[in-house]
Amino acid sequence: MRLQAVGVRLGYGERIVVDGLDLGVEPGTITAIIGPNGCGKSTLLRALGRLLRPTGGEVLLDGKRIDKIPSKEVAKVLGVLPQAPTAPEGLTVADLVARGRHPHQSWYRQWSSDDEAAIQEALSMTGLLDLAERPLDELSGGQRQRAWISMALAQGTDLLLLDEPTTFLDLAHQVEVLELVRRLHSDARRTIVMVLHDLNLAARYADRLVAMRDGRIVAAGVPHDVLTEQMLLRVFELDAKVIADPVAGTPLVVPIGTRHGAPSVAQ
Repeated sequence: MRLQAVGVRLGYGERIVVDGLDLGVEPGTITAIIGPNGCGKSTLLRALGRLLRPTGGEVLLDGKRIDKIPSKEVAKVLGVLPQAPTAPEGLTVADLVARGRHPHQSWYRQWSSDDEAAIQEALSMTGLLDLAERPLDELSGGQRQRAWISMALAQGTDLLLLDEPTTFLDLAHQVEVLELVRRLHSDARRTIVMVLHDLNLAARYADRLVAMRDGRIVAAGVPHDVLTEQMLLRVFELDAKVIADPVAGTPLVVPIGTRHGAPSVAQ
């Protein structure tokens, strides 16, 4: 496993959100973490990306404790795109993407042709070469999200963590971003972990699903094994039918209604 959580406990102040959780990210896969609001999805992703230190257990990157690896070394291997990232007003796409090269800079190694090539490649992979000089705040939501992904790509990492990359996007732009994620996986061999709310898109674009509730993993595996009617009731308190997606053949959730008082994880 390239990235692992081993018995991690996570929280904010006195509030524990995740306790005793184990998770391994398989190399060369797209993993989508799903679950209801407040279940600990984003908290777990922050810990995997070294943005939140566990109060118990450990996160391992290539078999080493991630908190013991120098920050610059982590940033050369692991790229993180948080929820709703912000940038200074007027920053261009090219300037934003260039920030992805900061981990490769030092007092003895300044800007080089390698940096320029990495930026051009990142812009090309995300289809933003023609928009490189445009201010970020003039782009559409989907274009903006592609620009942030470009910055992560410019880091040259092969592990990408994306926290709700489709938030606030309409359906067409959600599909646009997830098609990009799939190309990065298939063409550029990236290993990707992302938090998603849309279960049907998660099933279509991810190789593996991790379903969480109350800070625990309830089910993990391929979409057909995880996205079941029983899991939907247990995790989301949702009565639903699961049928085959007529386009992709992946599980498709058809909601019937909510049911309060569904069985808890402990049950």
